[in-house]
Amino acid sequence: MPVKYFPDEKTVAEAKANDDPLLVLASFDGSETLAACIDDAMEHTILLKKMGYKESLIDHYFRIVLNREGADWTFACPADYKNITDRNRRIETFYNDGIDCIDLAIKALGYKVAINIPERYRRHSNTFRFLTGYENPRSG
Repeated sequence: MPVKYFPDEKTVAEAKANDDPLLVLASFDGSETLAACIDDAMEHTILLKKMGYKESLIDHYFRIVLNREGADWTFACPADYKNITDRNRRIETFYNDGIDCIDLAIKALGYKVAINIPERYRRHSNTFRFLTGYENPRSG
């Protein structure tokens, strides 16, 4: 997965060396990863804008905050994801696709860390028990 850096690769490499958190956007289609030190972009939509993209494209990316401790995924499944109308199937597909794309993105950035969904983004846990640790839809 190709990586685009803001403001440049050297600045992001320095942030990585200091273990500063990175804002990362991994495209849904796996075509690109956008990365910046959190201090340089502060928020995922700001990162898009600073890189010359429309902020409205945020719903085409998996959103991650990354450092050596892990990859925290801002789990926000768009209502029109892959035009899947069944909510449960849409969220399950989003989850599975996200795990695959995010894993590629973090490896492209030189990390080997776990992907975490912070508690505040687990609002779908009543839809999927896998978010609470009882069941993983990928296991069956």
